Amino acid sequence: MRDDTSTTAYWDAAAGDFDDEPDHGLRDPAVREACLAPARRHAEIVDVHLILRRGGEVLLARRANTGYADGLLHAPSGHVEDGEDVRAALLRETAEEIGITLAPDEVRAVLVMQHKAPTGAARTGWFFEAELGAPGRPGEGGREPVNREPEKCSELGWFPLDALPDDMVAYCRAGLDAYRAGHRFTLHWHEPGDPIAYDPAGPDRLTPLG
Repeated sequence: MRDDTSTTAYWDAAAGDFDDEPDHGLRDPAVREACLAPARRHAEIVDVHLILRRGGEVLLARRANTGYADGLLHAPSGHVEDGEDVRAALLRETAEEIGITLAPDEVRAVLVMQHKAPTGAARTGWFFEAELGAPGRPGEGGREPVNREPEKCSELGWFPLDALPDDMVAYCRAGLDAYRAGHRFTLHWHEPGDPIAYDPAGPDRLTPLG
């Protein structure tokens, strides 16, 4: 390509290179400016999810009054704030939502999932595992989750990990299914028209990557 891309002569010559084909608007200054504009970099929301275990059970919260997936169950979760790392965000969200203060060495990253809802942009979710009552941690068994955000959560409950309820957010259900299967990296890519709620009879959008 010629290096005099800022000159009118360059663009006129480029338009002429199409010969008998349409010049694709290359004589239009607005089109030329758009061609020279830097490409828009991809950006995604990053969220964090807590898989809090108590033996064979996992803690789920029922969403309420949020305008999104209300009435459905989801693991404690939230967005990473500017300047936070994913583990710090998980520890903060855990304290804010269920009133438990976890130490950094009590959580372990078990899954990274890129997800896209039926509408909206893609996001990346980090799923962390922690366990209440783990051996060797004096007093840990006395900690019990408390609903610290009743305006956004109608209830907390323990559910068997090997028999999860159907009334869950599909994104979270896919994450727990991937976790149970031992996957570490996955895609969960909805198609337009897919429900936000988990549908046991619906298409499986979970794609393991490793």
